[in-house]
Amino acid sequence: MLFELYYLVKPILPWRLRVSLRRMRAERRRREFSAIWPIDPGAATVPPRWPGWPGGKRFSLVLTHDVEGKKGFDRVPRLVELTQKYGFRSCFNFVPEGEYQVTPAMLELLDRAGFEAGVHGLTHDGKLYQSPKKFAASAARIREVLHQWGAVGFRSPLMQHRLGWLHELGSEYDASTFDVDPFEPEPDGMRTIFPFWVQAPGTEGFVELPYTLIQDFNLFKVLEEQNIDIWKKKLDWLVEQGGMALLNTHPDYMCMNGSPQRDEFPVARYEEFLCYVRDNYGGQCWHALPREVSRYYCEKLPAASRNTRRRICMVAYSGYETDGRVRRYAEALATRGDMVDVIALEGPLSSGKEVSTLNGVTIYHIQRRDHNELGPWSYATRLLRFLFRSSAVLTRLHELNRYDVVHIHNMPDFLVFAAWYPKMKGARLILDIHDIVPELFANKFKTGLKQFYVTGLRFMEKLCCRFVDHVIVSNHIWVEKLVARSARAAQCSVVLNLPDPRVFSRRQRTRQDGRFIVIFPGTFQWHQGLDIGIKAFAEFRKKVPNAEFHLYGAQDEKLTNWLKDLVRELGLEHAVKFCGIASLDDIPEIIANADLGIVPKRADSFGNEAYSTKIMEFMSQGIPVVASRTRIDSYYFDEDTVRFFPSGDSAAMAEAMYEVARNPALRESLIRRGLEYVELHGWERTKQQYFDLIDNLSTQRFDYDLKRGMTSVVEG
Repeated sequence: MLFELYYLVKPILPWRLRVSLRRMRAERRRREFSAIWPIDPGAATVPPRWPGWPGGKRFSLVLTHDVEGKKGFDRVPRLVELTQKYGFRSCFNFVPEGEYQVTPAMLELLDRAGFEAGVHGLTHDGKLYQSPKKFAASAARIREVLHQWGAVGFRSPLMQHRLGWLHELGSEYDASTFDVDPFEPEPDGMRTIFPFWVQAPGTEGFVELPYTLIQDFNLFKVLEEQNIDIWKKKLDWLVEQGGMALLNTHPDYMCMNGSPQRDEFPVARYEEFLCYVRDNYGGQCWHALPREVSRYYCEKLPAASRNTRRRICMVAYSGYETDGRVRRYAEALATRGDMVDVIALEGPLSSGKEVSTLNGVTIYHIQRRDHNELGPWSYATRLLRFLFRSSAVLTRLHELNRYDVVHIHNMPDFLVFAAWYPKMKGARLILDIHDIVPELFANKFKTGLKQFYVTGLRFMEKLCCRFVDHVIVSNHIWVEKLVARSARAAQCSVVLNLPDPRVFSRRQRTRQDGRFIVIFPGTFQWHQGLDIGIKAFAEFRKKVPNAEFHLYGAQDEKLTNWLKDLVRELGLEHAVKFCGIASLDDIPEIIANADLGIVPKRADSFGNEAYSTKIMEFMSQGIPVVASRTRIDSYYFDEDTVRFFPSGDSAAMAEAMYEVARNPALRESLIRRGLEYVELHGWERTKQQYFDLIDNLSTQRFDYDLKRGMTSVVEG
């Protein structure tokens, strides 16, 4: 809002006042961002499958110039000569409809010298992205100019950036972003010193080249630096990290002769920088034009291997470290190069820090949760507290990062309203329904579905589905139910809880102690039927006396105490072990060293339709599964992959467990079929569908009728 207001009144503000306002802001932001400017250590992360620079060079150097007005345009020939003098080439970005006219002679001059010409917006007024209608009309004209000039690159004036819009231009690359520069009008940096790919739906896209050295005007006129020490310091660091040193300067502000005017700096400072690069890093540097970097990137990295840099924030009322579903999404995005933040609870396996990093994902722990809710209202109070806290944190983070997509995980559904500010500023929203709320709420607190607050939850579900752009549902049965009462079918997709092969790669069994271990990992809730499992185990142990039952997971205090009383009543204190919470990274090895996985859910409750992630986790580690026959598990599995028993029948469960334990042929068949099932239905295929969804939501298409002056926005 302040940005739009500033550029509305800018033409009537005196130059000194404008610069004074920018200096006041810059002084404050320099203090606030001192930990990451001019050097952001997090930006040095090498993208996946990065091929390195040509010829084994340590880093690349890319020189660009934005030509804003006639004064700068008239200085271009002189700047070409000066750059050539030190053995370099550069790219000049021109404004098509500005104070000057780009002549064929100018383009020919650059071409003969081996330089490059790019397009710098359409006009230089800061209004390119003012509205879809204005952008669509400007984009059509920019495409024409790119073709007329034989140019392949684009940069927005004032470093404004809406990368999801720029597919309309048809350019090979864009250079409108930066790694970190808190002094820009739009200060959200990409936090990378490497090129990246901006994917559109399908096979289209363009290369993004962020500048990594602060612009000349900000350095010399806003920050009032009198030397190039900051350039040198940053360049030295970029060389050490093997990144891209991309500098943007303006001939408009370079004083070529005499005393600098109020908006100028001595061109000798730019010359000093060129000398510093040549003298210190001449043989280690791949000096390239922007188009050469873009084409090298596309040549060396096939489309499926290109690193992206979407900016995604996830919100989850759970402990990130133990939430396999949230981690699976977040770490998959981080692995392909995206910037991912997660706002979550502080769990028992959290680092203890308010902000931590795990596998490239930044986690903000904003509240602690204890599983001891006494009733629906105490539970709701904690959820509301998290809603308000997450809203405040998300608003602050969006100001810094301007997320492309905010992915909100239920429970509860109304967490989507924490993203009101990003939505208002153009971010796209996903609601991910792990558990369908009205049914789970009724089951958790032993109430009938017709009570007024469950009806209210259904109404809230509908509001939330309409508030977001897309709804992901965790199984096909629930998506049918959701479409029938709350959401549009075209708005929904299904993503099952599938084990991430990076975490659940097949582990080797290391335990050889003669015990027979039965295992259950998961949240302790009534619908999980753990009391049924304990009773069945008591019968099973009569026939397999060396058996032990190990339970892992978050424990509801009241339910756990009741289960422990049941264990004592059955005399199983030494055979049933409550092992607490294990990290997601440790669970595969724990499972691999067990002999049998059980899923004793109740089919007459919420568990009848709640998909069991545990089944495929067991299969991935090559242990057989005994599960109750529920509607959801019968939908996805059959007797060839899972040994079913009638839900709620502990005697039948014990018999099924014993049959698997004593029958080697059945056991080996279940293991083999389970591994085949995981291979066929695993996360790798679903992951690409999720990436496509993120890229779709982050891309906008514009249909513009020039005659009628109408624009429609077509979601990617």
